[in-house]
Amino acid sequence: MTIALSLLRSVAACCIAAACLAGSAVAAHAQSIVVMVNGDPITDYDIEQRTKLDFLSTHKQQSRQEVLNELIDEKVKIKEGKKFGVDPSASDIDSSFANMGSRMRLSPDQLAKSLESQGIRPETLKARIKAEMVWTSLVRGRYKERLQVGEKDVAAAVAAAGGDAEQQGQAFEYKMQPIVLIVPKGSPQSTFEARQKDAESLRARVQTCQEANSYFRSMQNAAIKEIVVKTSADIPPNLRKLLDDTPIGHLTPPEVTKQGVEMVALCARNPTTVDTPKKREIREKMYTEKYEATSKAYLQEVRRAAMIEYR
Repeated sequence: MTIALSLLRSVAACCIAAACLAGSAVAAHAQSIVVMVNGDPITDYDIEQRTKLDFLSTHKQQSRQEVLNELIDEKVKIKEGKKFGVDPSASDIDSSFANMGSRMRLSPDQLAKSLESQGIRPETLKARIKAEMVWTSLVRGRYKERLQVGEKDVAAAVAAAGGDAEQQGQAFEYKMQPIVLIVPKGSPQSTFEARQKDAESLRARVQTCQEANSYFRSMQNAAIKEIVVKTSADIPPNLRKLLDDTPIGHLTPPEVTKQGVEMVALCARNPTTVDTPKKREIREKMYTEKYEATSKAYLQEVRRAAMIEYR
């Protein structure tokens, strides 16, 4: 009896020891610290997770050092943000995460599950989102004056690129009212076809935006929205052509959408020199170049001041 009890105790002790060793090995693997950045650790697991996320995002395999540098940069960005009180809340990050999923037509849960199916924790993406939010806010906030793009500089750049005479002549400010002939979800194709015929009939009758308001505000299963003002630079080329071909006060050709059949009442089209597609393109390019140069110099500055200890 004593021998049996001793044997059982020995087996139990061995099992406990083995379990402790296994647990220690897992913990050691998960928490194996590669570098400390201002007292904040980056582990092998962090590098593994970010490597997977970067490959999923870019379809390019980055080196371990490139991934590590990316993580170090994010640590110093977060630290710098806290120094200036820039610290997005969990709800801010969750909202950005949800918006990212929405652009991919995924709910937050679906996006999380999609990441997990690739072996990536959602927190890995959220950490990257937070660093981007912090850094964008810091650079734009601290260097607002430096990032401004002057109109003279834009004009000079436009001239150097061959001028903008043709597009300048075609630059307009459009005043539009979107209209929807609502088709209930799940309706058969015949319902859409009937609403398209209604839309074509109304196009022939409507001559002014006042008439459009009179017709569509009193019509069942129809909606006319408030006036929207856009310039040529705000509108894609195909829609610009459609609006330029539409007489003032008339409706654009009907288009089938998820809501039903949609048109736009063109209330005004006035020439403008405020902006053109060419100017907008060059202005945005110049701003991006200034932002990237400023961001790079700022990051080098805060990284030099950081305490980075490799293990």
